Amino acid sequence: MMIDTVMWSKWLTGMTLAFHTIFSTIGVGVPLMIAIAEFVGIRKKDQHYTLMAKRWSRGFIISVAVGVVTGTAIALQLALVWPKFMQIGGNVIALPLFMEVFAFFFEAIFLGIYLYTWGRFRNPYIHLLLTIPIVAGAGMSAVFITTVNGFMNQPGGFVMEAGQFTAVNPLEVMLNTATPSKVFHVLTSAYLTGAALLAGIAAYTILRRGVSAYSKKALKLMMTVVVAFSLLTSLAGDMSAKFLAEHQPEKLAAAEWHFETERSADLVLLGWLNAENEILGAIHLPKALSFLAFGDFNAEVTGLEEFPLDERPPLIVHYLFDFMVLSGMVILGIGLLYFLFLFWKRRNELNKWLLRSIVFSTFLAFLGIEFGWFYAELGRQPWIVRGYMRVEEAATTSPNVRILFFLFLLLYVVMGTMCVIVLRRLFHNNPPEAELNKLAQASIEKGEQL
Repeated sequence: MMIDTVMWSKWLTGMTLAFHTIFSTIGVGVPLMIAIAEFVGIRKKDQHYTLMAKRWSRGFIISVAVGVVTGTAIALQLALVWPKFMQIGGNVIALPLFMEVFAFFFEAIFLGIYLYTWGRFRNPYIHLLLTIPIVAGAGMSAVFITTVNGFMNQPGGFVMEAGQFTAVNPLEVMLNTATPSKVFHVLTSAYLTGAALLAGIAAYTILRRGVSAYSKKALKLMMTVVVAFSLLTSLAGDMSAKFLAEHQPEKLAAAEWHFETERSADLVLLGWLNAENEILGAIHLPKALSFLAFGDFNAEVTGLEEFPLDERPPLIVHYLFDFMVLSGMVILGIGLLYFLFLFWKRRNELNKWLLRSIVFSTFLAFLGIEFGWFYAELGRQPWIVRGYMRVEEAATTSPNVRILFFLFLLLYVVMGTMCVIVLRRLFHNNPPEAELNKLAQASIEKGEQL
């Protein structure tokens, strides 16, 4: 029964995180894109960019509503599904969880003001300033919740007494050694995904309705952001790999199927394992793992052989790690190809195959985020708090967790369906060109009245 409830607890939490990650990533990434579009619109005095900010903010508010529900579900599941973890760790993570909620309300307040004050200021920069607390609130929400995950990977800032975490120092808990690399990676990948989403929508619109000035400008603006944050995300990934090599070598070793400690270690891509854990069909990049881990082609990389069998992460994380990295590389490649075609006059950056690739990169970005989070969580196994509490010790023993799984599954199906329906009704019969015509007509009528 214990194993059964542990597995159901993992599936329930994994399903919730997979669904929530979609909307939390949009919630962090899109506000910056809205701010960029409005800023460019003001600077260029171009209504197309201003309309982008307006339309994106309308769609964004829908994702925020769904994200609130899924975020609440996660908080509920911490108490119901992982009661023993909350029993000993609740006082440790209480501050960052509270600050995450505070950051969200801070963002939500200014988001409401932002939405209802379009055209209310003579100086448009005043309205633009309202995006600062929205972007900051969304970013800080991600920062605070990431510090919780960082604590679970690198616990510290407390004293363990009689099976309880005591003498808690909240700042030390939040500023654990995992926080800097994790926060940098989470933010850059969220901004990359937000830009990829909006670029994909613009590319899809061009494929369906043909080229328009609005869609062409939106695509170029967002592809610029995609390339910029693809490079930053690559840097964040490099920082994360070096952090793992120093602080969580078993996680890096499992991701790379690096079984024996050795110098000049190869980087293993793809492949599969036979019954004897021999790697077959993989691509080996000589000495690349040593360089990725320590910036030295001859550095020694710790192998899985150094760790007890019951403390090794599941080897499936190798595929999650590979797919995460490959998705980022493909997105960067598509972005660079777009600009190559844009500046190479003999090529058309709006050809169907490239536009389809950009649409595909949107799905790839979200898959990369999902793969990354599942790698982060599965790579910490068998620990829920590394070195202090195992997953099976933290999980509920109630068989009702199976009922919870199907209830939450139904909730997510309903919410996901309603979200798609609402967004479709919001934009399907309301193309940007129609909105621009309405704005132009309203401006003419206002001038005639004056």
